[in-house]
Amino acid sequence: MTRPRIAIVGTGGTISSKGATMHELVTYIDRGDIYTAEEVVQNTPGVNDFAEPVVVPFSAVPSTQIGPENWLELARTVNRIPQDFENIDGIVITHGTATLEETAWFLNLTVKVDCPVVVVGAQRPHTGISTDAYINLVNAMRVAASPVAHGLGVLVCLNTEIHAAREVTKTSTFRLQTFRAPEFGALGHVDHDSVNVYRRSVRTHAPHTEFSIDDVQEFARVDIAYCWAGVDGVAVEASVAAGARGIVVAGFAPGLVTVAMLDALNKASAQGVTIVQSSRAGSGRVTPLKTKHAAGTITADNLNPQKARVLLMLALARTTDRETIQQMFDRY
Repeated sequence: MTRPRIAIVGTGGTISSKGATMHELVTYIDRGDIYTAEEVVQNTPGVNDFAEPVVVPFSAVPSTQIGPENWLELARTVNRIPQDFENIDGIVITHGTATLEETAWFLNLTVKVDCPVVVVGAQRPHTGISTDAYINLVNAMRVAASPVAHGLGVLVCLNTEIHAAREVTKTSTFRLQTFRAPEFGALGHVDHDSVNVYRRSVRTHAPHTEFSIDDVQEFARVDIAYCWAGVDGVAVEASVAAGARGIVVAGFAPGLVTVAMLDALNKASAQGVTIVQSSRAGSGRVTPLKTKHAAGTITADNLNPQKARVLLMLALARTTDRETIQQMFDRY
């Protein structure tokens, strides 16, 4: 029986990192020593048991170094894989966990391939004692090779759980059970004998989105303004001065700000800056509040601030019409 062929795109991160000893589970970060994707595949036990890995060179960096320029390059790389490699059944992207959810969400809005795309990371380095790097990579390959993964959009797979890119977020600094979907839970699990999916997101996702990156060279600056008790408008004013064309507000639940910040946001909105109101709570919808939101504010639904920022960047590459952008937040 022919094994599925799974493209492995390596970007670096903990899943690819080397420590000086097997006990170096955190301070390996200071070393910055990272295996290439080819080395990761070669070193991972059982990597050939369920599928044939096809290594696609990309990068080997900590995920703190990954941002919009890398997202564009990565999405274009993913989109080319079916043409560059024969008979690819799925795609796995290894990634550091710090920004994994943002990369996965960007890909969920931009990639145009029909096969499953799974983003995977690890909480313990490749060389660490009891590392999760091995099983996470093998399980991600199993998901990418499984028929049940088709039509689910970009997926995130760690700790035997399968998550939708839109819903998942990192919730713990060191624990293995770090990626969770706070409101809706996992889509399914990777068990010893099979890949099992129990639900799917109804929101529009890859490859059937309106966002094309073919002609995008860079994005407008979009900042996040975080609320705390007694916050003033300095952060908003600084973002405007720095040239931000969009500001996502990580507000008090259910989407509130102080009077001082509201005044700054109203001034920014009047200058043409697009304002999106999100919440710092980590779950729950934000809905319009006429007297508590700046004029023309777009509400983020239940997207967390960092994901609202990604969607706003893509939206502003297409339009500045606030009604149209609100429809995007409602759709995706």
